Amino acid sequence: MVRQTVESRMEGKIRCDACPVMCYIAEGRAGACDRYANEGGDLVRLDPFTVLQAVKEEDGAVVPFLDGDAGEWDGDILRSERPFITAIGAGTTYPDYKPAPFIVAQDHDGVDMVTVVTEGIFSYCGAKVKIDTDRYLGPEAAPVRVEGEAIGHVMTAEYGSQMLSLGGVHHLTGGSKKEGRVTCDALLRLCNREAVTVTIDGGAEVVLQAGRPPVVNGVEEHLMRVGCGSATIGMFAKQWHGLVDEVVVVDDHITGVLSEHQAGKLLDVPPTGIKILGHKSTPGRYFRVADPGTGWGGTNIEDPLTILGPWRDPAWPGLRLLMVSTTGEQWGYYELDENRVPLRRDLPEALKLSVERIAENCEPSVTSVLFMGGAGGSLRAGVTENPVRLTRSVRQAVTNVTCGGAECYVWPGGGITFMADVMDMPTNAFGYVPTPALVAPIEFTLRLSDYAALGGHMEQVRRVEEIEGQIERRIPRAKR
Repeated sequence: MVRQTVESRMEGKIRCDACPVMCYIAEGRAGACDRYANEGGDLVRLDPFTVLQAVKEEDGAVVPFLDGDAGEWDGDILRSERPFITAIGAGTTYPDYKPAPFIVAQDHDGVDMVTVVTEGIFSYCGAKVKIDTDRYLGPEAAPVRVEGEAIGHVMTAEYGSQMLSLGGVHHLTGGSKKEGRVTCDALLRLCNREAVTVTIDGGAEVVLQAGRPPVVNGVEEHLMRVGCGSATIGMFAKQWHGLVDEVVVVDDHITGVLSEHQAGKLLDVPPTGIKILGHKSTPGRYFRVADPGTGWGGTNIEDPLTILGPWRDPAWPGLRLLMVSTTGEQWGYYELDENRVPLRRDLPEALKLSVERIAENCEPSVTSVLFMGGAGGSLRAGVTENPVRLTRSVRQAVTNVTCGGAECYVWPGGGITFMADVMDMPTNAFGYVPTPALVAPIEFTLRLSDYAALGGHMEQVRRVEEIEGQIERRIPRAKR
């Protein structure tokens, strides 16, 4: 447990300086954030200080914390086989002039490395949420709400996924007090892999939980589309050839038609006289065959025949038609009668395999939550007396940035704006302060010599052996 002596006291209470709220905490009680408490007059960090440890591939055993036999260094800054000190449970640098709570040096084959860890207070933070589903969740830019409060908005959709941008400083601090509180609470639960129910203006109710399938309007999603309608035609055209005369893959974005598609042409599939009620793009590819929704292929239709117009020559009685969605979850098989009207028939055994194969090639539907934050000047001051040097060293790949041990993507341009997958972090890696803001772990790893060159707090560097007694939680480090 991380513990510090506090000088500021009033009527038997100690004053916590870990965030701008500056709580006075009575003996045996916790502060407003539930992260710090008064234990015997000392300020203690309640969450355990955490280290990630390697797992031996041959037997799954955890490598001892101070195992000196790490092998020859290959230039990997993080050294995935060595123990990695995370910032989880480490404490913070607030009020900014203080060095990071842990600046830890380790020797690796004669190369001295240092990891600087702190729990940053992020007012400028949020989450990017990727939801693997074809279902229409709401119009782009529509507000996303929790308890009636706007906490973000719908972003542009990606391939097979709907995207949300949640949080950010305008929702945390720029709106009402309730909006800030609700936004902070929703972000905290999402980043800690808990379920959060959101509603989207003009759209759906969605239950979001990192690593779990989304639940849209009470229905759990199972499959992410194999591709758009056109791509599905291209992938499975040979498997349909000779078994059916026409195939339509229904899709909100690009509906595919086998006989008109280039794949069908190369397989000598003859014209069928089919008419699609949509906007023709290129041969065999149609846009806007229906409105977006939660039906077939992300459209609002439940009966796929509604996207067909009257059949034209050379359509013939007995023509075999397969209509299928981009996940293979919905399908219908039809044959034309004497009046060229499609009648529903049982799916022939020969076609079942192709429909099942579409579903087989769909990946599981998952909700992904990426924490996004900006490491401001105050946080960087805990690393070096000249914060801009840290920014430059990150840009030059001298310093590696991690979040709770998870690899980060650092955005180009100014500052240190990063994203990290919460599924790559230990559980309960995030906290909050009532300002409101999220508290997130951040680690900077570099050579000790480079740390000295950028003006690091060298007098605060401790060897890893010195802090072993303070580590309370050891977690096997997952390998990607």
